[in-house]
Amino acid sequence: MATEQTLHWRNWSGSVRTSLQQVVQPSDIAELAHLLHYYQSTGRHVRVVGAGHSFTPLVETGDILVSLDNLQGIEEVDLAAGTAMVLGGTRLKELGDALLSHGVAQENLGDIDVQSIAGAISTGTHGTGVRFGNLSTQVEELTLVTASGEILVCSAEHNAEIFKAAQVSLGLLGVIVRVKLRVVPATRLHFKSHRERLDVCMDNIEYYKNNNDHFEFFWMPHTEWVQAKFLNETRDEASGSNLWGQFNKVVLENGLYWLLSETCRLRPAWTPAISKLSAQGIASVDEVDYSHRLFATPRAVRFQEMEYNIPAEHFPAVLQEIKQSIETHHTRVHFPVECRFVQADDIWLSPAYQRTSAYVAVHMYKGMPYREYFQQIEEIFKHYQGRPHWGKLHTQDAESLARLYPRWQDFQRIRASLDPQGLFLNAYLRSLFAINEPAAL
Repeated sequence: MATEQTLHWRNWSGSVRTSLQQVVQPSDIAELAHLLHYYQSTGRHVRVVGAGHSFTPLVETGDILVSLDNLQGIEEVDLAAGTAMVLGGTRLKELGDALLSHGVAQENLGDIDVQSIAGAISTGTHGTGVRFGNLSTQVEELTLVTASGEILVCSAEHNAEIFKAAQVSLGLLGVIVRVKLRVVPATRLHFKSHRERLDVCMDNIEYYKNNNDHFEFFWMPHTEWVQAKFLNETRDEASGSNLWGQFNKVVLENGLYWLLSETCRLRPAWTPAISKLSAQGIASVDEVDYSHRLFATPRAVRFQEMEYNIPAEHFPAVLQEIKQSIETHHTRVHFPVECRFVQADDIWLSPAYQRTSAYVAVHMYKGMPYREYFQQIEEIFKHYQGRPHWGKLHTQDAESLARLYPRWQDFQRIRASLDPQGLFLNAYLRSLFAINEPAAL
């Protein structure tokens, strides 16, 4: 049975708050299909929620919020084909452990693992590694429940256009209830992390990117230091982190970092000094474990985030301009700038569509002013043909996005055909895609 209640909902960062008419948790796919058909026929509006980790108002609604928490788990693992059939509400952390029990894993993950698999692929969530695409590129097939209640199975062979649109769709085409993922044999990674000078990191950036399976770094504003992180496949046995490494991840990066962040919020003038202190506290880490346990890190300190995809060749210039902007405007920010690298893909609304990419993310501690900072950095991203991460804060509109995405109108066509009455629209998405209310019958 679907459960309903009235509640106030907010996302993880607190940037989105909304009052709902109902929250619905279908017990199975058939019930969801029946509900969507009914909601469309009665003129209701529906958004689907996972873990609420998007910073933008993607799931904001004053009407019905659908949760897939009852649709979780692995339905089948086909070792010969290298695939796993997963229900859409499955959280990435639980999925990693479940796949490991079958001896397989996802080839890449982002640095947060609390999202549902459907939510992660719908927003173009990504990890890092020049030989890997975002999570949506791992999708071999997906099952979509449309506004009319129709259940569509989509892949490169069946409903191919819908498949390319649905791999990154912001929940606009229907509800993703089942995903067939390409998986790989479970592997262990050797994770190394250390503090390094920014200029040294940039001098070696091409080597680091091309000679490590997964490489990323975090530049600490107001300093010349970065935390450089390297993950490479190994046959070594899992070692677990050393005591200092575990202390750094759990205590320094969360408890102590929260205290430093609160100090910045209460005493903004101290922010540059605290950023320098944080840089000095970057620990060296050397450990081996299964991949899904190392890709993600605990994120207990809440923040606001903007992230853009840029062509990889523009990355050095973009980072230099960000550094100059922070210095010029005396921006009081202590959260690091995160830099990752991703392979090009052919997914219509993927920020990495047809270009080898760098992703650059800026953050501000929750409760500190962020809009002016984000606006200044966003202008830099725009100058270099930046495409925003769909789940992160940005100010792009339909006109500018249409210029950035060659298949924009194709996506609009598919969306209109699957949801002509706008069941899955909210005010934010109507504005973002310049979609008018349907004419009254």
